[in-house]
Amino acid sequence: MPLSKVKLYYVYDPMCSWCWGYKPTWNQISEGISDEVEIIYVVGGLAPDSDVPMPEVMQQQIKAYWKKIEDYLGTQFNYDFWVNNTPRRSTYPACRAILAARAQGAELAMLNVIQEAYYLNAKNPSDNDVLLNLAQGLGLDITQFKAQFLSEQTHQRLLDEIAFARSIGGNSFPSLLIEVEGRIIQIPIDYQDAEATIIQIRRVT
Repeated sequence: MPLSKVKLYYVYDPMCSWCWGYKPTWNQISEGISDEVEIIYVVGGLAPDSDVPMPEVMQQQIKAYWKKIEDYLGTQFNYDFWVNNTPRRSTYPACRAILAARAQGAELAMLNVIQEAYYLNAKNPSDNDVLLNLAQGLGLDITQFKAQFLSEQTHQRLLDEIAFARSIGGNSFPSLLIEVEGRIIQIPIDYQDAEATIIQIRRVT
């Protein structure tokens, strides 16, 4: 089978802290194999819509994850987020923003600004106004973006994409899965060694 037909699915959530930690390694992987496989980004939907403030226990748990990732990978986090915002366990708004940006060919640009706003600039991507400001800052057609971002159709596309992610085994974030001749093969996530992952991908393709 021609290599161009081999699909590599990257299942992620824009507000997943492990995806943020994986970003430098993933960038090396994607640059290393982008000519050999078709990379398809799939939004996994970590946490549904919620207006309920995050319980203190959960806040402490997530801060502990940040610290663990920081210690393990050297990833930068801005802990002012927990002081400056009312955190909510809600990543679907950020996921819908990704889909609305994808419609304008700006999925990865939107992902970058969401992650930087959240983890470096202590902004809350669970808030629609934050996401709209980020889209405007990217120079997207804001009228089109807002209409799609807030539409029921985009929410349904998100639910469909989440269902697809689960159907191929993308149950945690990040996940890497390769489709070869109708078979789905999961590639273990190595957070530190891009080359080891590239070798695994080449081995199964």
